[in-house]
Amino acid sequence: MFTSVLMIEKPLTPEDVEFVTTLHGDEGVSFVLLMQPRGDQADVLLRAIDDVAIGELRDATREGDLPEGTAARQPAELALEHSLRALRGAGSEAVGQVVEDHPLDLLKSVVEDSAADEVIVLTEPHYVEEFFHRDWASRARHKVGVPVLKLFAHSE
Repeated sequence: MFTSVLMIEKPLTPEDVEFVTTLHGDEGVSFVLLMQPRGDQADVLLRAIDDVAIGELRDATREGDLPEGTAARQPAELALEHSLRALRGAGSEAVGQVVEDHPLDLLKSVVEDSAADEVIVLTEPHYVEEFFHRDWASRARHKVGVPVLKLFAHSE
């Protein structure tokens, strides 16, 4: 069985589930999900700049209204449970956890502990971080020792 560590920041959509579960054809895939709560990886200004860059001006003005830090923990747990059910419903094995500390430190240990074959970072575009190679995928490539695939999440 192929093992993928899947880093996410929002619940998986049906399109996301189909995309990640069919990446390896008919081979069985086991997923270890790492759900990053909002506000722990990028600040409000960077997210607002990303919103403006993709033409989502209304979203840019609402960035400060969304829960962050400890207030984002419960929504992250719900998003993780939803995503695990969706992957299992598609026939994949799936376990996961909400990231408590720095995501890349946890990622390295999860890759080692699960003997993962790859890491998939499924995220919305983060243009500022990507430009400076400070996004999860860019930093993970130097840390985990397995291939890292960056995919853009589908919008709901």
